[in-house]
Amino acid sequence: MERESMHYDLVIVGAGPAGLSAAIRAAQLAKAQQTACSICVLEKGAEVGAHILSGAVFNPQALNELLPAWQSLNAPLQVPVTTDHFWFLTHNKHYALPVPPPMHNAGNFIISLGQFCRFLAQQAESLGVEIYPGFAATDILTDESDRVIGVLTNDLGLDKTGQKKASYQAGMALYAKQVLIAEGCRGSLAEKLIKKYALRSAEHPQTYGIGFKEIWEVPSGQHTLGKVIHTLGWPLDKKTYGGSFIYHWKDNKILLGFVIGLDYQNPYLSPYEEFQRFKHHPAIAELLQGGRCLSYGARALNEGGYQALPKLSFPGGVLLGCSAGFLNVPAIKGSHYAMKSGMLAAECFFAQPDQVELLNYETAIADSWIGKTLYTVRNIRPAFRFGLLPGLAYAALDTYLFKGKAPWTFKHHADHAQLKTTSYATPIAYPKPDGCLSFDKMTSVNRANTYHEENQPCHLKLLNSDKPMSVNYPLYGGPEQRYCPAGVYEYVEKDQHKQLQINAQNCIHCKTCDIKDPTQNIQWVTPEGGGGPNYGEM
Repeated sequence: MERESMHYDLVIVGAGPAGLSAAIRAAQLAKAQQTACSICVLEKGAEVGAHILSGAVFNPQALNELLPAWQSLNAPLQVPVTTDHFWFLTHNKHYALPVPPPMHNAGNFIISLGQFCRFLAQQAESLGVEIYPGFAATDILTDESDRVIGVLTNDLGLDKTGQKKASYQAGMALYAKQVLIAEGCRGSLAEKLIKKYALRSAEHPQTYGIGFKEIWEVPSGQHTLGKVIHTLGWPLDKKTYGGSFIYHWKDNKILLGFVIGLDYQNPYLSPYEEFQRFKHHPAIAELLQGGRCLSYGARALNEGGYQALPKLSFPGGVLLGCSAGFLNVPAIKGSHYAMKSGMLAAECFFAQPDQVELLNYETAIADSWIGKTLYTVRNIRPAFRFGLLPGLAYAALDTYLFKGKAPWTFKHHADHAQLKTTSYATPIAYPKPDGCLSFDKMTSVNRANTYHEENQPCHLKLLNSDKPMSVNYPLYGGPEQRYCPAGVYEYVEKDQHKQLQINAQNCIHCKTCDIKDPTQNIQWVTPEGGGGPNYGEM
């Protein structure tokens, strides 16, 4: 098919902190060297920040390096952290624990990462970077030597059967000297490239969590500006990894979240319902009482750390940020790592602009504070597979005695392989939502401002259409309807037979189904650009 095409020096897929920092740093270097460098950033969300979801307590280390004058540029970092708290929850009580060193937040800020990305986009555009929201990169372009030479954006105006509608518009081919992949956690192109170029060893799979977030506006007497609380324990059982965050942001708003490791075993567990149940703990309910929930979102996040990083470069490009897996789980932070990775990629490109593969990028990451800090915390998250209390004990040992230099490295196991069949699991009875603190999924999805053109090809692909009813439902009780946080999957009666129904219009692009399906039968691909959630302040 003949397509319109454009040529750039750098094409960056994803306008998150990694992609935008790469664009800014490249533009800065071009200006300093008085050379031309054409840079294009593609963003599948309707606007920059639309699909960005994070806690977020932000470490400004990378920002200080990228934009030292950020305060005079009115960066949206207005709420410094004032106090840190770490609680262990039982069913009706909470106990204060010492705050672990990785979770000390002096000098950090409570922010909206979406607002911050819009700020970075403004800085990038002021340097001549072209940013195109609403355009999803759906495939890679390669030359005869199998080097990546660009990306394709998706065709618009196809109906559910893949036929062209009157509004049809063919996608564009964007060519580049290097393609930087910054799609975030479990990105579609990143996963395709990891498989194509065998960037990840089967011995070291990436592992994930699912993170939920709500923004609440509460009475002023229940709000303490800059206060940060993290919790472990209830409502999760001792074999399931997870915990919460409670960040007191500006304007009497509380950023409330819950994260559950996707290596959980019980197929009856519903991460969404665990989050709703958590809000009824007396200490949390007291905080939210009389308030109102403004926004909701959910997103998968990388938890594999140092040992789960893939090879970072491939012929014609590199992986940035959460597409690679740069998240410090004990510190619950990844944005500054994402920014630094983008900056290093730009610097490596300018150091050797004619390189087929930026092999210097891998070395630069390892030698930077990204590689060094991720190495020291590499064993903490996998230690929790032995249970909550052994995990806490090992984390203390590793932090205070070994100081991250233990002479071993724990391995991970793929999340989908940890799910037990229903014959080995205990059903969980979740309370009905009360409409004040807890809500049904459709109410929450409405707060995510999600929208998809309904008459388009389904972006949730079943590789084998028989497996839901031959494997997932009889053996695992249909776990799709529980691990999805947006009501996309449901088992319904049709023609006197049970079958899986996919409500793709509800999808909030969390990627959990792509990760947790026990037979790895669901493939998440990008829908039409501009679809999905629109998170605003999230």
